[in-house]
Amino acid sequence: MTGTDRSNAAARAQTRISVSDPKIMVNLLGAKDEILRHIERTLTSDVHVRGNEITITGVPADNATAERLFSELIELIERGETLSVDAVRRTVAMLEQNTAERPAEVLTINILSRRGKTIRPKTLGQKRYVDAIDENTIVFGIGPAGTGKTYLAMAKAVQALTAKQVNRIILTRPAVEAGERLGFLPGTLNEKIDPYLRPLYDALHDMLDPESIPRLMAAGTIEVAPLAYMRGRTLNDAFIILDEAQNTTPEQMKMFLTRLGFGAKIVVTGDVTQVDLPGGTTSGLRIVREILQGVDDVHFSELTSSDVVRHRLVAEIVDAYARYDVEQEQQATQSVHAVPGRAASGGRPNRRR
Repeated sequence: MTGTDRSNAAARAQTRISVSDPKIMVNLLGAKDEILRHIERTLTSDVHVRGNEITITGVPADNATAERLFSELIELIERGETLSVDAVRRTVAMLEQNTAERPAEVLTINILSRRGKTIRPKTLGQKRYVDAIDENTIVFGIGPAGTGKTYLAMAKAVQALTAKQVNRIILTRPAVEAGERLGFLPGTLNEKIDPYLRPLYDALHDMLDPESIPRLMAAGTIEVAPLAYMRGRTLNDAFIILDEAQNTTPEQMKMFLTRLGFGAKIVVTGDVTQVDLPGGTTSGLRIVREILQGVDDVHFSELTSSDVVRHRLVAEIVDAYARYDVEQEQQATQSVHAVPGRAASGGRPNRRR
């Protein structure tokens, strides 16, 4: 054995974790050891399981990381969670961020429970977003598709209504594809606007008994309406959500925010990378941060691809598009500076046409 081999061998150590409850061990391993195999692929240290004992072999720093991961996963199970590969992936991501919040705490915060289904934040970014909604009157949730911006906001709205913190919930979206002029579409007014509001209805059905929704809507306790219907109103004692806010103009954004009444809370959600406004129209969501910078009781929560809770590929698609956009901007910048002295029209300077 060479000197290097001996030093590497000496640097490796073993850490043992005993799991007294066999049910916890079964959950920790997963069906056909699926979770264990994922953990083994994730960790640098070697992991060996025999009976109720987990042996971790590697350098001390890697072993400490592995030990912390197993500690968090075991606590998740002890808190009643059924472990999944996705939960392991999210726990690892939070540990890598090395923040004060513990994964076992973040992943067991309950917002709503209905028919055995619990709605809770699944990432650190989502947890901070939910905390911001609790702590501020106006919150902007900005991020890509699949980050739970609207879904978590609606869960907090239903929670607030159930706890009688507000008297009603108002959900709104801009019907931007039709320019909010829906006359050319067939059907009644409700039939014209329904496609734009359907995702909000779908989320409500996840959070409330379906038979209670028509009654609550008839009583005005829950209102789902296009953004144009907000003009001229003052909304008191309400939890108000503006969804797809990237498709508002600056004037519409100002109109909406100034509907805020006493005892009300506003959450604005949107994805600034998916603006559907006509070419040349500025998105109200893109400029509102600059306008409201420093205003007390207004918070901007930025969610990223690491907060995507849909299929794993969604996060990768979001990142791929982000890289593409950066490359396109760089190419556009290089082309502008490629021929110095050229006029904007592409002609030569001081040349008459």
